[in-house]
Amino acid sequence: MADGGIHAGEIVPDAANARVFRDALGRFATGVTVVTIQGPDGPMGFTANSFASLSLDPALVLWSPAKASQRYPFFATARHYAIHVLGQDHADLPTRFSREGLGFSGLDWQPNAEGVPTLPGALARFDCAQHATHDGGDHLIIVGQVLRLALEEGEPLIFAKGRYGRFDG
Repeated sequence: MADGGIHAGEIVPDAANARVFRDALGRFATGVTVVTIQGPDGPMGFTANSFASLSLDPALVLWSPAKASQRYPFFATARHYAIHVLGQDHADLPTRFSREGLGFSGLDWQPNAEGVPTLPGALARFDCAQHATHDGGDHLIIVGQVLRLALEEGEPLIFAKGRYGRFDG
C-alpha cells in the first residue's frame, strides 16, 4: 500500500495480540529437533523448532532457546551441543524434552567425541561447537559450527498449528 497503512484484516503484532501472532507463526510448518548437551549433573535435552541452516562455508547452523526456560543458562553457555532432527518415529521425544518431560531418564544414548549425549536414529544429527550468540528478544540466537554430521533414512516429524504430524505428499 503506497501510504504505508494497514489493510483490512491486518494486525500489528504486540503484547495485546500475542496469541494471534503465535497463530500466524503456526501457519509455517517446521521440522522438530532436540538439542542435547552434557550438563553439570548429566545429559540435558531441549526441544526446538527454531533450527535453521545459516552457511555452507563454513558449515553453520542456528537455533534459538527461550530465555524463560529453566534450562536456558546451560544451553546458552554450552561450548558443544548436538542438534537431532527428528523423524516420524520419534514423536514421543519432543514431549520428553519439554518443560515437564522425562528427559534422558530411561533412554539409550551415546556420547560423541566432545562428550555430548547423542540420540540414536535421528534423521540428521549435527555435532556443533558454539560459534556465536546474538540477542533475539525473548530468545537467544545460537550459531554453531558443524564439526560433523550423521544421516539416517526416514520421514521428518513436522510441527504446524501447535501439532506434530507428517507431510503427505
